[in-house]
Amino acid sequence: MPLRQSLPRVVAMLLATLAGLTATPALAAVTVHFHSLNGSVLFGRYPHAFVVFEGTLEATGQRVAESFGFSAKYTSQAMTNGPAEHEIIAEDADTIADANRHFSVRLTDDQYRDLRAEVERWRNYPGRYYDLDERNCIHFVARLAQMLDIRADVPDNMLRRPKKWLNYVTRNNPQLGASEVD
Repeated sequence: MPLRQSLPRVVAMLLATLAGLTATPALAAVTVHFHSLNGSVLFGRYPHAFVVFEGTLEATGQRVAESFGFSAKYTSQAMTNGPAEHEIIAEDADTIADANRHFSVRLTDDQYRDLRAEVERWRNYPGRYYDLDERNCIHFVARLAQMLDIRADVPDNMLRRPKKWLNYVTRNNPQLGASEVD
């Protein structure tokens, strides 16, 4: 093949390769996954809702691998009427693997930072903030979902049923492209 005919191909291949190399950072993103844990009162772990962030921030290349749930600091306080001491808890890899992943949303760096700031607001809220009926793990996850324009109201009959609630959220948000978890 004459050089004149092959040169455009070589240039095109070079440009495609360079474009691929420069486009790689744009592929970076953090994804938030919405989980429920079935739990069992008999085995010491109550049903629970939490989120997992994983991926890479586009702007900095920083790796993200973290999880957050909202809970009463002491189980005995959680059962009482009224607010209890609260904490943000991280789930370990085994718990995440055993949990139900209901849906995932890819985030911009700004969305990630906004959600993390909300996690910190809940963590640092002064006084007793956990309330089984008003501010439990479901309300925490609902707030994060709402910040992403996901319809995530919390009906009274789902206050203590994270799996049922996240299936409800899935049904009410077909744009997520998710299926309910059995």
